[in-house]
Parts: sequence; C-alpha cells; structure tokens
Amino acid sequence: MPQSAPGPEGSTPWLSSPEHRAWLTQEAERQLDFFARSIRPEGGFVSLDYDGAPMAHQLQELHSTTRLVHSYALAHLAGYQGAETLIDQGMAYLWNAHRDRAYSGYVWGVQGQQVADGRKLAYGHVFVLLAGASAKCAGHPDADRLIDDASHVLDTHFWEDGPSLFADEWNRDWTPFSTYRGMNANMHGAEALLAAYEATGREVYLTRAGRILDFFMRHVARDEGWRIPEHYTADWQIDRAYDGDPMFRPKGTTPGHSVEWSRLLLQYWDLVGRPKDGTLDIARCVVTRALEDAWDTERGGLVYTLNFNGTPDIADRYWWPVTEAIGVLASLLKIAPTEEDEQWYRRLWQFANDHFVDHVHGGWFPEIDAEGRPMATQFAGKPDVYHALQATMFPLAQGVSRYAKAFEDAPLWPVGQGQ
Repeated sequence: MPQSAPGPEGSTPWLSSPEHRAWLTQEAERQLDFFARSIRPEGGFVSLDYDGAPMAHQLQELHSTTRLVHSYALAHLAGYQGAETLIDQGMAYLWNAHRDRAYSGYVWGVQGQQVADGRKLAYGHVFVLLAGASAKCAGHPDADRLIDDASHVLDTHFWEDGPSLFADEWNRDWTPFSTYRGMNANMHGAEALLAAYEATGREVYLTRAGRILDFFMRHVARDEGWRIPEHYTADWQIDRAYDGDPMFRPKGTTPGHSVEWSRLLLQYWDLVGRPKDGTLDIARCVVTRALEDAWDTERGGLVYTLNFNGTPDIADRYWWPVTEAIGVLASLLKIAPTEEDEQWYRRLWQFANDHFVDHVHGGWFPEIDAEGRPMATQFAGKPDVYHALQATMFPLAQGVSRYAKAFEDAPLWPVGQGQ
C-alpha cells in the first residue's frame, strides 16, 4: 500500500491544515480498527501480532487492560462506533480479574481468571485511576466505583504525604517489596490525577498532580540541566548507580519521558488558569533539551536513554518517544507556536509515517533496527494503541487539557460518518 503523506507541503501550519487533520483522523481510525481485534471471548484481551492475529501468550498485564479502556473511552467520546464493547470488556476484567479480592488493590498480571503476577505496583494502579476517569467521561456505569476503589488504594498504600509523591511497589499482600522510588510511576500518576480531576472535579486530584509536577519539573529538571533522572532512593534522592531492567527501568534519563512530563505540565498549567509562573519556559527548556540530546542526526528518530550528561546510552529507537514528542509539540503549537516547533512537529510525523506506521495492517511497529526497518527484540507484536492513538487524537483537540470534553463537543466521527 502506498504511504500517504502526514501533511501538506508549504507554509500552512499542519495543525490548521485540513489535509493533516484528515490524515490524523484516518490514522486514528486505522489504529482503533486494528486493536478492536483485542477482545478475548473468555474475558480480557489478547496481544496482537503485526498482522492483527492473536498471539499465544495470554498473560494480561494491568497497564495493557487499563490503556485499552482509556483509549477506547476517548474514541467513544469522539464518535468511534463500537468502542463501548472494548470499554465494557476492560472494565469487567479490571473488576473481576485484576482486582484482588483477597488483599485489595489490583494485581499486575492475570492469566484468564488466575493471578499470574501478584505484585502491587503504583504504575499499574495509577492506570486503573486513568481508566476509571476516562470511562466516567464516556458515561460508563461502573466508572465511579473504579475511581473510588483505585483512589482508596493509592491513598492507603502508595501516596506519601511528606514528599507528596507515590511510592512504587509492594508484594501482593502489601508486605514490603523494595525501597525503590521511581519517576515513571509518578509521571503516569500525574497523568491519571489530571484525568481524574477533569472527570470528577475533585480538587485533591489537581492538588496532588501539581505537587508531583512541581518536584520533577521545577526542582529536579532545573537542577539536572533540564533532564529528569529515572530512579530514586527511599528518601527521594537521585540514585545514580541504579541499573535495572534495560527496557522498563533503564539507568540514566529517558528523553521520551521528558517530553511527556512537559505535556502534562502544560495540561496542569492550563487547568489552573495559565498563571504567569514560568511554566511555559520550563516546558520549553525540558523539550528542547530532550530533542537536542536524543534526536539521531544520522538515522532520525529518538534514542531510548541517555547518560546523565546527555550522551546516548541505549541508542535503540522505539515508537513511543516519538509519539510523546508529537504530543507536546502539538501543545506548544496551540499555546505559543514558533517556527522551530512547526519544523520539529513535521519532522517527527514524517519519521513516524516512514518507519513506525504500518500502512498495510494498521497500528504502529514498536521498534526499528539500524536501517529503520521493523524488528522484534524488546516487544512481541504490537503492544498497545495508547501512545500512538494519543499522538493522532490530541493534536485534533481544541485545547491542551480536558481532551475528553473536547472530543465530546467536537467528535472526529460524527454520527453517520466513519466506521
């Protein structure tokens, strides 16, 4: 299949270009069509291979279930037909399979109806809150009980009032697992808290999101040359010696997370009335540093991790850092556009279109080799729709916060159009 261009040539800003907006809408629909095959007849979801065929491995991880709920809730609000089937499937599986009736909370991995990995991770629990918030915006009848239950667990076991941050991990029975503290769970915690505030109006969610963002963006990032270290000790000091799983807890800093932090900071700033507090400058500093450090000038794309001085450590190129960079640049282009923002936005979309978008089957390839071709080293099949769907949908929204309301007010697929 020939590759369509992600936007027109010329000087027209892509966010206001009818051609680009039509391309984004079509690409979002292709992703949703592809991942709609994830339904597992017995409950939960299956992982999908490159061609959309179900994969044999049946372990269902908490972040995968929750991200599908969140993604199809946004799609439902935007008018995508059939999204409610996936929302219902995911909400039922969260409550009946992932929820731990014996010890409370939500287990990380489930196989069928059996617990396969009983760890209790903040990273997973904040995604439960995100799923509940998005499902509430989509009008799901079970959303409130999920929000309330996830909030109770986060309050009881993860939130630390002193530093105003989330602790990371426990055993299934809530006995200590480690003293590790991490940036990633808190970043997605801020994401979930902002969504929960938008869905419920409860100020506690907005306040906590602000405290998390303040620590990482106004203190850590500023002190670290606008980079954000991944790993911390129990008293929230940077753990520069930490070297964990090279995929999920790599050492050093991760530029894909830096751009994601910046988008969330702008979302928070918008929700609190855009005060004159230097937020836009901070976001720009973090984004500029990440792009300058991580862009592979010879091959294109963003390298996965950096050393603390900004030199590449893991030079592999994955899809999700590109999607997150697109997301923050779309926010910057809506707030205070510059020519450099426009150039980066186009450069990233062109690279994604050329190397990550699957123009035959739909969905995105998660990783590419040195020649820019799809490979399967760290990921089996296509992991999820969450990152790439947001990259296509968020630029189409009117503002930089309250995306659910924006899609409800101006659906991408009005009744009688689309699927």
